Amino acid sequence: MVRNLMYGTAYVGFSGGSSKIKANQLWGKNKEELKKQLEELKTELVSLRTQKIAGGAQGKLTKIHDVRKSIARILTVINANQRAQLRLFYKNKKFLPLDLRPKQTRAMRRRLTRHELSLVTEKQKKKQTHFPQRNYAVKVR
Repeated sequence: MVRNLMYGTAYVGFSGGSSKIKANQLWGKNKEELKKQLEELKTELVSLRTQKIAGGAQGKLTKIHDVRKSIARILTVINANQRAQLRLFYKNKKFLPLDLRPKQTRAMRRRLTRHELSLVTEKQKKKQTHFPQRNYAVKVR
């Protein structure tokens, strides 16, 4: 049983016997194919759960775990693709939805932007130009 997402390998069960597919193959599929595969896995999960109640074989019970993880994997790919599409849609817009903005800390989110920090009032500009920072050097005897 392989459960390592780092290398992209996973078991994905189907009613016609469990076949091993790589998780990175899911990224190449379109949304319709993923939805179809998701429905197949969900129906298989229902049948496995009914077999569990009816007192099925032990091998079927361990398969429930693999099917659940496969469903989660497909949903992850669907959600990631959806978020990527939203990022493209909002790329040059003025505002970004809250869930697509960087998380950061509350204090960091409330901080002034670089532009806001650099803004100086007219009076302060005049003060800085007319009375710049003086540089002094102490002469050693």
